[in-house]
Amino acid sequence: MPGRTIAIGDVHGCHTAFTALLQMIQPTAEDTLVFLGDVVDRGPATKECIDTVIGLADQCTVISIMGNHEEIMRAALGGGEMMMEMWSQIGGLQALESYGGAIKNIPVPHLRWLTQLRSFYETETHIFVHATLEPTMTMANQHRDYLRWKKLGGNERPHISGKRVICGHTPQADGFPLAFPGWVCIDTGAYRMKWLTALDVDTDHAWQANEAGQTREFELGKYQ
Repeated sequence: MPGRTIAIGDVHGCHTAFTALLQMIQPTAEDTLVFLGDVVDRGPATKECIDTVIGLADQCTVISIMGNHEEIMRAALGGGEMMMEMWSQIGGLQALESYGGAIKNIPVPHLRWLTQLRSFYETETHIFVHATLEPTMTMANQHRDYLRWKKLGGNERPHISGKRVICGHTPQADGFPLAFPGWVCIDTGAYRMKWLTALDVDTDHAWQANEAGQTREFELGKYQ
């Protein structure tokens, strides 16, 4: 039985939802979990969330993509008052509090994790990015602003490869993934007291959990 490829949307420090989601998924050694970025910031438990992502590598294959929040966190930790102020204003303050309020408390494995994040991940059938991409450009030529910062409009063309794009970054107000031809966005507003989403990209089975510990499952259906 081949393993599953499961994408997980923007966790944003929501460890209660994250833990509940993993309990539903029950990752096995054959599975691949693809984190779409923004594991950090905003929610109260960035430290615990990164610990969990790192620890999952003992259970299954883990792919971690860099979101805009990881990009700013890494830049802020690298020095510079301006970047530290920017990070603080978009959720870095909560992230730092999860480490006891001091950069010196961030463990080396977490710093190493930040340096090893991918810009994207690609399989034979899917492309995984944090934010979006330029549909007419090959992945080798994508610009970081698209991959980490640009919001999804909902009317983008399919990628020239014909592969379906799985992304986060653009929170969906109704708490459900946004799916349209060639695309699925699974940022469903975990830190806004909505839902954290995981998607089996081959079966389109979705799991969701929130910070209240509530869970639900449903089928997206097939999107080309």
